Amino acid sequence: MAFDKEVLTTGEVAKICNVAPRTVSKWFDTGALRGYRIPGSRDRRIPANELMKFMRAHGIPLEGMTSGRTRVLIVDGEKDVVETLNRILTEQTSYEIHTATTAFQAGMECEKFKPHVVLLDIHLSDADAKAFAENVRRNEQLQFTKIVAMSGKVTDGQAQTLRLSGFDDFLRKPFQVRDVVEKIEAVSRVAA
Repeated sequence: MAFDKEVLTTGEVAKICNVAPRTVSKWFDTGALRGYRIPGSRDRRIPANELMKFMRAHGIPLEGMTSGRTRVLIVDGEKDVVETLNRILTEQTSYEIHTATTAFQAGMECEKFKPHVVLLDIHLSDADAKAFAENVRRNEQLQFTKIVAMSGKVTDGQAQTLRLSGFDDFLRKPFQVRDVVEKIEAVSRVAA
């Protein structure tokens, strides 16, 4: 689904640029991003053509503008899990999906894809999942990326500990696709 709207809200612009809505408001308030306020309201509106100019001028990738879709990175060491989730989410949702089977691949994908949500198997053989989550949190360009831990071997108490360790939510394997979609939507709403 391409953005075919001529005018966007700050929340829509934030999602496209993968930043917080308050960052978009700051760009608007300083005059860096041109737009207008709704009369009688504090709400801001940004014409799509002004956003395109701003993104080009500041080197912000235009992929978000053309797709306007929630970007999801699936990271799991089991190729079957990755392929199945990728196929089903691609067929049943409008998410833009990328995949990785190692932490190294996932790190590279995070840098170029800038996902809104990472579905991360916490039992990757080549990395510590908590360290991976910390690296994502330290990356200024990914500070609003949501990370959902996935595992079939974690107790409820350990799942709570994961939330305190930098993960935004948790999915217990095996799961239904509906559960995955609900989790992605839930953490995405928090970000918007």
